[in-house]
Amino acid sequence: MDGMTPASRTPAPEAAPRPPGLRERKKLRTRLAIRQAAFALFREQGYDATTVERIAERADVSPSTVARYFPAKEDIVLTDAYEPLLEELLRHRPADEPVPETLRWVLRRVTALPPGGPPHRDDLLLRVRLLAEVPAVRARLLESGSGTARLMRRALAARTGRDESDPEVRLYAMGLTGALLEAMALWVEGGCRDDLARLADHALDVFRDLPATR
Repeated sequence: MDGMTPASRTPAPEAAPRPPGLRERKKLRTRLAIRQAAFALFREQGYDATTVERIAERADVSPSTVARYFPAKEDIVLTDAYEPLLEELLRHRPADEPVPETLRWVLRRVTALPPGGPPHRDDLLLRVRLLAEVPAVRARLLESGSGTARLMRRALAARTGRDESDPEVRLYAMGLTGALLEAMALWVEGGCRDDLARLADHALDVFRDLPATR
């Protein structure tokens, strides 16, 4: 597709987001505690050896609570704290910047985060490994759809003035997501020695910009 400038229309100002209430904050803390416990156990004993019961014990919650937040163990891997950051960065790049160039900039920012620094680059690297190495995680990704692809659709729709349900937006978002996942798989297969941002650059080279609505 040939690049086009985004729709020339002034978006209506958005209302200030409502601060999360006590219930929302408690849910977020519980979700983060479960994820942190799971990722610690994955590092210590491996993914397959880690049960939902052990995750619940480490997070000091019941197994039913883990299941309420993450219906399958694989979902703990497929959702993470990076997605809000990715969406925020995507939304705040220049509106006339081609989408592949925006993604290059975002990926360089994310992969340059210091180890252990918020939002935990180490967790991202472990997630990438599990996506590439654990068949059950990849199968769940195909079954349930990718949260990254959904946020990509939202960001692309906002940038181009298109609807999220637009077939081209959906195909473009899934194509980008698949290409980036494959770049991550190549990175893991190479022993994580290559430059992940460089591999992602190669993956993005095959994409042109997504045209805006006319």
